[in-house]
Order: sequence, then C-alpha cells, then structure tokens
Amino acid sequence: MKAMILAAGRGKRMMPLTATMPKPMLEVAGKPLLAYHVSRLADAGVTDIVINLAWQGDKIRDYFADGSAFGVSIQYSEEPEGGLETAGGIVRALPLLCDEGDTFIVINGDVFTDYAVHDLCRLHLLPGEAHLVLVENPPHNPHGDFPLAHQNNNEQAYTFAGIGLYHKDFFNEVSEQFVALGPMLKTGLAQGRVSTELFLGQWQDIGTPERLAQINKTMEQADVG
Repeated sequence: MKAMILAAGRGKRMMPLTATMPKPMLEVAGKPLLAYHVSRLADAGVTDIVINLAWQGDKIRDYFADGSAFGVSIQYSEEPEGGLETAGGIVRALPLLCDEGDTFIVINGDVFTDYAVHDLCRLHLLPGEAHLVLVENPPHNPHGDFPLAHQNNNEQAYTFAGIGLYHKDFFNEVSEQFVALGPMLKTGLAQGRVSTELFLGQWQDIGTPERLAQINKTMEQADVG
C-alpha cells in the first residue's frame, strides 16, 4: 500500500502565514502538519509515500528529503504553479502510486487528525471504487459534503475528512489537468462506486489562521493538563 499526501495548494486563506511557507508545513505543537501524517502512515506500515508539490514545494523537499530520517521512502510529484487541483494532481502522481499495486491512500496535508490509517489498509476495493472517511460537520461547514453511502441523498450530509482509499481505475476518465475531486466523488456515490465511514475522533481542518491558533491553544492546554 502506498499513500499520497496532498501538499500543492496555495493556501490563500492562510495568508500571510503561507506567503513563504506551504500550508502543510505550518506547525501544530511545534511540528509541521505534514510530519504528523508521515508519522501516522509509518506507524500503520505505509512507508512508501508520494507528496505533490507546487507552492513553496522546495520547503517540503528540504525538510523531508527522501524520507529516510522519518522511517519512510518519499517521492515527489511536481505540479505547475497553481497546482492541478485534487483529481488532476492524483492523476499526475499515478505512475508513482501504482507501480506495485492498484489501490492507494490519499490524505489532505492541511488536516490534523488521529484517524487510524491502518484501518484503510484492510479494505479491498474493486476496480473503479473509492472509500471516503467522513466526519461530523464543523462550524465552518454546517451543511456537510456527502451523505453516508447507505443514506438517501436527501438525508444528513457529513464533511469529507480529506482521507480516502482509491482504486486507480476511479480516475480512468480524468486527464492530467486542473480537475476537482468533489464532483467525481458525488457521481461515484450516486453510482454506488464509493463507500463511506463516519469517523468520530479528533479531526480539524486547518484552513484559516484562526483555526491554526485554536488547535495550537488546545494542544497547549492538553499538555498543561
């Protein structure tokens, strides 16, 4: 099993913190967000990792290098300035992700979570399928993104955690260009090709300076306690 960490985004909502730093390299409790993902993947036995790069990507490459200092092997998928959006970025990275297998994990680099990644390694997907991790809706996304797969589309929608397992054939119709993932997932759910789970553990979308400050405050208080 290989994994891809998405780290190519511009992080405009995090300005000025991201003026000279990619968003996934912003720190929580003194450690870059990306480092938490790398560590959690390594703990789950997922040691072959691909990170896509665009905005300030050299900062990520300089910090992690080939990954050996972190107990993993890291390859980098370079994208043009501005990135390729999520689906386009995944398609560009497919040769690195699928040289030995057909399924892989994808994690957004700008979330903070204690999700047990090894649970995804136990799943088996058929060609063209995907599996999504959903979470309860945070205040900044009260209406959610997707319903659970067994629900009617008119029922409760939950927030996409930015964590998923994909079969490479899920991207058969996508070319290497600026393509969003959300519409593809919505279509896949309607067609029964996407399964879901609801995760109730720790999860934060570090999308604004205020949210970053809040998670750091929470972590500081937990350490004091």
